[in-house]
Amino acid sequence: MQKQPDSPSLAGKVALVTGGSRGLGREMVLAFGRAGAHVIVASRNQESCVDLAREVAESTGRRALAQACHMGRWSDIQTLVDASYEEFGRIDVLVNNAGMAPLYPSLQEVSEDLFDKVVAVNLKGPFRLSALVGLRMVDGGGGSIINISSVAAVKPAPDDLPYAAAKAGLDTLTAGFALAYGPKVRVNSIMAGPFFTDISKSWDRAKFDEIVKAYPLRRGGEPTEIIGAALFLASDMSSFTTGSVLRVDGGMAVAR
Repeated sequence: MQKQPDSPSLAGKVALVTGGSRGLGREMVLAFGRAGAHVIVASRNQESCVDLAREVAESTGRRALAQACHMGRWSDIQTLVDASYEEFGRIDVLVNNAGMAPLYPSLQEVSEDLFDKVVAVNLKGPFRLSALVGLRMVDGGGGSIINISSVAAVKPAPDDLPYAAAKAGLDTLTAGFALAYGPKVRVNSIMAGPFFTDISKSWDRAKFDEIVKAYPLRRGGEPTEIIGAALFLASDMSSFTTGSVLRVDGGMAVAR
């Protein structure tokens, strides 16, 4: 019988987080560093990546690489992978967190460009990055891939339909990659609910506060509340968990 660790440890591991410079990504980067991992901070803003990488190095003593990457561009993704392996020689944990959910006035007014960008960042990019890193994990010591999905995948609304469809596709990728890269690589989704990150600044808070009364926890989430699920799936504590979708949504998915 495999002995389970008493607490999540990533000592000696290397973790790559896309969309890692702010919001949920930032909290996961910091938590991984505190748990002992070297980290790769990837986002479109190089300066923000550099700032967070410096903070990780100074606060945890772990090595941190800052790498600008647009997840909708496969050439950027290849550059990210090359830079990561050149710096560390391995990736043990990959978190596909980068996403975008732009507003639009109506479904009829969704442009082809907007639709393509949403699908590219939320679905196409994670597919390519998982394919490249996952294969190297299989050839190496294994690893864990975590996709940050959304409750929109199961509760789509007219004002976020392209995003919801892309996140539903991401959950499908979770199952497919778990089959493709098992048994050495575990692949799971965190189905995130409404968190108070930068994106929440555009919410109608009065409307939101009324809506969340129907949720079991009756509130939105603080960014730090993603950490427990992320550490569980990244570490050996989830050694028998793959192909799963873990809801961290305050109960939104079951609300009526």
